[in-house]
Amino acid sequence: MLWLFLIPDTRHPIPSPMTQFRPIDEQLTDVLRGAIDVASPDELKARLRDSIAHNKPLRVKLGVDPSSPDLHVGHTLQMRRLRAFQDHGHQAVLIIGDYTAMVGDPSGKNKTRPQLTHEEVEKNAKTYLEQAGKVLDVSRLEIRRNGEWFSGMNFMDVLKLCSRTTVARLLERDDFLKRYKAEQPISLHEFLYPLMQGWDSVMIKADIELGGSDQLFNLLMGRKLQEQEGQHPQVCITGPLLEGLDGEQKMSKSLGNAIAINEPPRDMFGKVMSIPDVAMKKWYTYLTKLPLDRVADLCDPGKNHPRDAKIALAHLVTREFHGDDAANTAQAAFEAISKKQLPDDIKAAGVKLENDGVQVWALVKQVHGGSGGDAKRLVAQGGVRLIETDNLDERTLDDPNATFGKGELEGRVLKVGKRAFYKLTVS
Repeated sequence: MLWLFLIPDTRHPIPSPMTQFRPIDEQLTDVLRGAIDVASPDELKARLRDSIAHNKPLRVKLGVDPSSPDLHVGHTLQMRRLRAFQDHGHQAVLIIGDYTAMVGDPSGKNKTRPQLTHEEVEKNAKTYLEQAGKVLDVSRLEIRRNGEWFSGMNFMDVLKLCSRTTVARLLERDDFLKRYKAEQPISLHEFLYPLMQGWDSVMIKADIELGGSDQLFNLLMGRKLQEQEGQHPQVCITGPLLEGLDGEQKMSKSLGNAIAINEPPRDMFGKVMSIPDVAMKKWYTYLTKLPLDRVADLCDPGKNHPRDAKIALAHLVTREFHGDDAANTAQAAFEAISKKQLPDDIKAAGVKLENDGVQVWALVKQVHGGSGGDAKRLVAQGGVRLIETDNLDERTLDDPNATFGKGELEGRVLKVGKRAFYKLTVS
């Protein structure tokens, strides 16, 4: 993995040959798929017309804060929109928010979030570009860190930036207003976040900025700051926040309802299969390129069985991040499990006994990994089964302290959760 500062300088990409832009209506169909807010549609059309007339790509900005080491598929919704602009010949600009990440976006938060150190941000940023490259064309991507301009600011520069808006204006933000009315603390540095994000737009001269629906205030702040600087204010396009595996709450690793971009193919396929049927249409719309009339047909239970539609969705999502072969293998493994067949590529796992036996929780910890507490919880929740390989009979191991000997384990398969299988060899 390369550190971002070892990546070739993409701040000033070599101009591309003359671009043949497709008609405006075709561009709008792709770049506005699933969009929520557009500020404003007329301005967007005017920008696209001007782009075609002068054969000049628009500068389309998306900012990502490396506040955690991994991206999940919910993060890719705006990256997919950015890729659509790339595919239409426009210049995608990815802002790695190494300075904004240290402040933390207060969107949707009901309390001040912990501030990250620069070292923590750098550690997280190491994986971002590789993961983003599963969606974006990195060879045509302009990559910027907002530390380029924020690291050189002195205190007077910060004061001047703060003078560009008012407290009353900042309190118009829904999350700030709710916290203020509820007498919940709002730290002063949180007020800086919208200004910092807006200043990014000034520094890279963005024509368009993309973000989630909870980012609209920040995107509009960019318009205001650009106007103050005499720039043509950016068009703002927001998209949805994807619900997680539960189909209810926003996808989040901390809530345990997320699918990481780097999730193993079989796990990714199985997790997509676990989403509620009612969530399928959104997932198809936001995570695939299928025409929307085809999406409507697939998600119509009168035309297709929901299970078949979900298998097709799981295959498309897995293929997006891992390729055809991995998606085909993951689907075959899932269907084999569904038919009560063992998958072909079961992992071999050696088991060590102590005093001729091993407790169930220790067995799970040995072969599956994780802590002893995690293993005990899996067992207590009924998530561990011992399978006879000749007749595929399954026995649920629900007592973490039960002890098994070699004769009860040798050659059998331990199933942990829905998708992890281990062929046991006892020593």
